[in-house]
Amino acid sequence: MATGQLFSKNTQALFYNYKQLPIQRMLDFDFLCGRETPSVAGIINPGAEGFQKLFFGQEEIAIPVHSSIEAACEAHPTADVFINFASFRSAAASSLSALKQPTIRVIAIIAEGVPESDTKQLIAYARENNKVVIGPATVGGIQAGAFKIGDTAGTIDNIVQCKLYRPGSVGFVSKSGGMSNELYSTIARVTDGIYEGIAIGGDVFPGSTLSDHILRLENIPQVKMMVVLGELGGKDEYSLVEALKEGRIKKPVVAWVSGTCARLFKSEVQFGHAGAKSGGELESAQGKNEALRDAGAIVPTSYEALETVIKETFAKLVEEGKITPVTEVKPPSIPEDLSTAIKSGKIRAPTHIISTISDDRGEEPTYAGVPMSTIVERGYGVGDVISLLWFKRSLPRYCTKFIEICIMLCADHGPCVSGAHNTIVTARAGKDLVSSLVSGLLTIGPRFGGAIDDAARYFKDAVDRGLTPYEFVESMKKKGIRVPGIGHRIKRGDNRDKRVELLQEYAHTHFPSQKHMDYAVQVETYTLSKANNLVLNVDGAIGSLFLDLLAGSGMFNKQEIDEIVEIGYLNGLFVLARAIGLIGHTFDQKRLKQPLYRHPWEDVLYTK
Repeated sequence: MATGQLFSKNTQALFYNYKQLPIQRMLDFDFLCGRETPSVAGIINPGAEGFQKLFFGQEEIAIPVHSSIEAACEAHPTADVFINFASFRSAAASSLSALKQPTIRVIAIIAEGVPESDTKQLIAYARENNKVVIGPATVGGIQAGAFKIGDTAGTIDNIVQCKLYRPGSVGFVSKSGGMSNELYSTIARVTDGIYEGIAIGGDVFPGSTLSDHILRLENIPQVKMMVVLGELGGKDEYSLVEALKEGRIKKPVVAWVSGTCARLFKSEVQFGHAGAKSGGELESAQGKNEALRDAGAIVPTSYEALETVIKETFAKLVEEGKITPVTEVKPPSIPEDLSTAIKSGKIRAPTHIISTISDDRGEEPTYAGVPMSTIVERGYGVGDVISLLWFKRSLPRYCTKFIEICIMLCADHGPCVSGAHNTIVTARAGKDLVSSLVSGLLTIGPRFGGAIDDAARYFKDAVDRGLTPYEFVESMKKKGIRVPGIGHRIKRGDNRDKRVELLQEYAHTHFPSQKHMDYAVQVETYTLSKANNLVLNVDGAIGSLFLDLLAGSGMFNKQEIDEIVEIGYLNGLFVLARAIGLIGHTFDQKRLKQPLYRHPWEDVLYTK
């Protein structure tokens, strides 16, 4: 492996398996370092294409999304780092595919638990083709002031505190990603900071070893000293011991192997990483520390003394003139995300939507403040849900039962009415359910199904003004307005609409008052004296009875009742109910596999 620096300010990466937070952290680091171009050139999400919006400083940018590794590499030939956030199940296959791309030079595998046989195959392929694998089970790596992988070094606050926005003089290699953050902070306190840091990962077989990276750092002129953090288990540290003994490493190496506490346990202990398991004295932390010390590394007596040793080593290099401490620069401020700023109380921002009927922010959704579990446990029906979502209160059971009756009675009225006809024609044209449903719903209006609100509005106005049925009907006639809720194409005075009779029977049994229905019946008596088809229809029945429901329940004041009628609540009942039938007609035509509908010529009057 050897060679030298892995990353620079011009390095760009392809990010596999989209994760918003680590990508945004990379872009924020780019901005902090003064990069001119984002370090993420493209995102690979198998089966998906398009763009993902993210921030580069204050500017919102669109990063291309590709469906395959091959397509991404072809679109971004200068992107030579592959950051793999795939799960342990697919990490090996996707990594091998990336390694086979001629443009990819470095791969970071984040997942833990990649099968060891797969990892060995990746290592062999990478070595044969002179490529670098970091991981598996790694947080990644960082080139201070230039480039970082995913979540390396954590938050922007931590990066600033560790002075990683500009290069220092220390090279750092660790097995542990979590301990890397701790050491970045430690090194920043007592030196001029990190030049490059790598976490090789905690699995038994890392894609690249501690000595691989130390030997590489040896070849980077800007790196004046190295810090190594190993851990018990395995024999990786001994390759570093051999390199030190052979004199291949000239720069000072401060090293510590964690896990000395393992000797306190009576039996073998498995620590957090798969590779952190002592297999005898040779693999113990004490054995490794002693071997490193004997080979010439600077090894403290304990982890607590590590900071002091790093400080002394750095100070000696400064004194010898081998290091000129970096001049501090103030990094730019990263714009804070709106959600974060609001949460911290730094700003206030207006909302864009107001909702008073439901809330999904808690442990379970609520309808008008009533938890979903309560709705189910108390056996609420559709009428109860409508009362909560439409009227924002729990209406008495006789009211919600009436709502359900209205829905049942208005669900369908055969295939010949305009709404059902439109839906049937659309379904037979091969359109989908939503298109077929909407084509039928769009016919609902003043001439079909939309008279409930008007019936309620006019009946209420007449009752409030004390008009007699004669005065009401004649005044409507003078205005040229048909009385809404009166009249039917089929039903007659001697053949009443059964739906109207059912609604009247329910109201007589359960409603405390039927003032508006009584008035509607008086209007019907007068209109029937003029024509036998001017009967009270279902629109008029629902409209008048809903007025009685609102007034008789005692739960609405006059202003609320006026608003309900004006907004169009009652027509909403018809829309909701008829949607059931229109969906049924759609399924019926699909099930029957009916062909495209064409209206017969003989049913058309062709005229000039």
